[in-house]
Amino acid sequence: MGAKKNDGKQLAQNKKASHDYFIEETFEAGMVLMGTEIKSLRNGRANISDAFATIRNGEIFIHNMHISPFEQGNIHNPTDPTRARKLLMHKAQIHKLLGLSKQEGYAIVPLKIYVRNGYAKLLIGLGKGKKQYDKRDTAAKRDAQRDIQRALREKQKVAR
Repeated sequence: MGAKKNDGKQLAQNKKASHDYFIEETFEAGMVLMGTEIKSLRNGRANISDAFATIRNGEIFIHNMHISPFEQGNIHNPTDPTRARKLLMHKAQIHKLLGLSKQEGYAIVPLKIYVRNGYAKLLIGLGKGKKQYDKRDTAAKRDAQRDIQRALREKQKVAR
């Protein structure tokens, strides 16, 4: 039996995370899903742009992650698409995240959802919030890099 067709495929990405946070460390976590949520995920019907993670009683949960109900679903479909979902991580990783996220200005941010070996995985990152001037500085660096690449391409076209 070969790999599934969307194995390793990115299903959802949080583009706001790199804009709003400096991502210092990343962790991979499994997700506890109910009913037909995995089918919706495989169809790309998830949104993690407003999601965040919290740690309670030694367990980690993700909040505000929206997984649309599966159209051909049955009675086992969860009724709330933004319910809190438990994440599966090693206890040592959770304790490390807890200690690091307690510092001022740090948050646990979901980065992307993907499938590995048939299981839905969530890549979460430890992010330090950016100030407004940091966001402007990042945008200026990106624009400068784009201008450099454009100039190099133009120079290569002239050289031919």
